[in-house]
Amino acid sequence: MLISREREKKMLLDALRAEEAQFIAVYGRRRVGKTYLIRQTYGNMLTFEHSGLANGGRKEQIQAFTSSIRRAGLKVGIMPTNWLDAFELLKDLVEKSSRNKKVLFIDELSWMDTQKSGFLVALENFWNGWASARNDVVLVVCASATSWMLDRIIHNKGGLYNRLSGQIYLRPFKLCECEEYLKSKGISISRYDILEMFMAIGGIPYYWSLIKKGRSVAQNIDEMFFAEDAPLKDEFKYLYASLFKNPQNYIDIVTVLAKKKKGLLRNEIAEETGVPNSGYLTKILDELISCDFIRKYTILGKKTKDALYQLTDFYTIFYFQFLQKKKVDEHYWAIKTDTSVRNTWCGLAFERVCFDHIYEIKAGLGISGVLTEVHSWATRADKASDVKGAQIDMVIVRNDRIINLCEMKYSISEYSYTGKDDESLRNKIVSLKTLSKTKYSIHPILVTTYGLKDGIYSGRIQAVITANELFMKH
Repeated sequence: MLISREREKKMLLDALRAEEAQFIAVYGRRRVGKTYLIRQTYGNMLTFEHSGLANGGRKEQIQAFTSSIRRAGLKVGIMPTNWLDAFELLKDLVEKSSRNKKVLFIDELSWMDTQKSGFLVALENFWNGWASARNDVVLVVCASATSWMLDRIIHNKGGLYNRLSGQIYLRPFKLCECEEYLKSKGISISRYDILEMFMAIGGIPYYWSLIKKGRSVAQNIDEMFFAEDAPLKDEFKYLYASLFKNPQNYIDIVTVLAKKKKGLLRNEIAEETGVPNSGYLTKILDELISCDFIRKYTILGKKTKDALYQLTDFYTIFYFQFLQKKKVDEHYWAIKTDTSVRNTWCGLAFERVCFDHIYEIKAGLGISGVLTEVHSWATRADKASDVKGAQIDMVIVRNDRIINLCEMKYSISEYSYTGKDDESLRNKIVSLKTLSKTKYSIHPILVTTYGLKDGIYSGRIQAVITANELFMKH
C-alpha cells in the first residue's frame, strides 16, 4: 500500500498522458521508498525494469541489463559487449511492444556508470537520438547516489542538459504520514510514542517498517539499534556511502556539525574538517542540504554570508549521541528512560522535529497564507547596551509585522511555565527588540508536546502549539 506521495504519483501518472516522450529522474536517500513508489504507481504497466548491480564491473552490468531485456520478452541472440549495443536491444524491445505507452524503469543508475564504461554516452544517445523523438516512451531513472544524480543527470552539462521532463526528490515522511503508515500495518500507538520514534529515526519508511506490533517504543528502539543483530546499528556506514561517491568528506562535515548544537559557519567547517573553502565545499554542503541531512539558516539581522550550517538528520544525530564508539547493553534504551543524556537528546531532537514541521506550526497559528521568513537568533551579553546573553531557536518573521518567538519544550505532560522561564523569555524579548531595533510586535509561542499548564506565568504565552498540530496533514 502506497502511503501519501500523492504529488509524486500524479507526476508519474501524468507522464502516461503526455503527448511526447517523458524522461523523469527520481532521487532521494537510501531507504526512502523510491523503487517502491515507482513499482506501486506503474505496477504491471512497466514494459521494462532493471536495477544496476552494486559491485558489478562493465561486463557484468551489461550482462545483467541484457538479461532484464530478455526477461521483458525480447529474444536476444549475441550478447552485446558495449553499452551502445545494449541500448539497441532496448530499442528493439520498445518497438516490438504492443503497449500504448512503453514505461522503462532503470533503477540504481549510478551503479551502471562504471569507470570508462561509456554508459552515459549510450544513455544520451538512446534518449536524444531515438526515444525523445517518439510519443510513446516514458523513461524513469532512479538512484540513491544523490551526488551522482545531481551531477550526471539533473545538472548534466553535456548531452543530457535540459533533457528531463521532470524530477522527483522523494522526501522522508512527516509525522502524519508515519502515523498513517503504522495504521496501514495495524499498529496502534500514541502520538507521543510516534513522536519519540520520529526523533530517533526521522521519516524514513524502511526504518518504520522495522517497528514490531505489540512492542513498546523502548523495546522497538532497543531491537532496532542496540540488540546484537540490530538492523540499524551499522546503518551509518552504508547510508553516506550509498548517497555520495566519495563519502568521507561528507561524513567529516556531519561529524563536526554533530558537536555544535547551533551549527557552524562555512569557514569554521573548512577549518574543522580540512576541506578547502572552495567550490568543492559548496558542492558538498549543497548536496547535504538537498538530502535533508543539514540545513542552512541565518541569524535574524545577519547577512547571508554569515549563514550557519546545522545537522538536522534524525538518524545521524541519534547515531552520534548513542551509537558511535559505544558498546552498550541490548536493553540500553529501556534502561536510559530518565537520564540526563537522554533528556538532553530529547530537547535537541524535538527542536529538529519542529523545524521539520514549520508548515504545520504555521497552520496551527493560523498563518499558513502569511508570507514569512524563519530564522534563529542569538546574542552574547553586552554590558554597553545592558543586554544579557540570549538564544532563540525559532523566530518566525511575518509579513503582517509580527514576530513569533517560538520556544520549543519537550515534556511528558503539560508544560509548567515557571518564574525562571518567564524571566528568560522577558530577557529574550528585550534583547531582540534592543539589538534588532524591530518595530514588529513580538508574540511568544510555546511549542510543546501536551500543552501548557495553567499558572501565574502562563498568560505571557500568546499561543500554544501541541504535538497534535505537528501531526496535521496538508
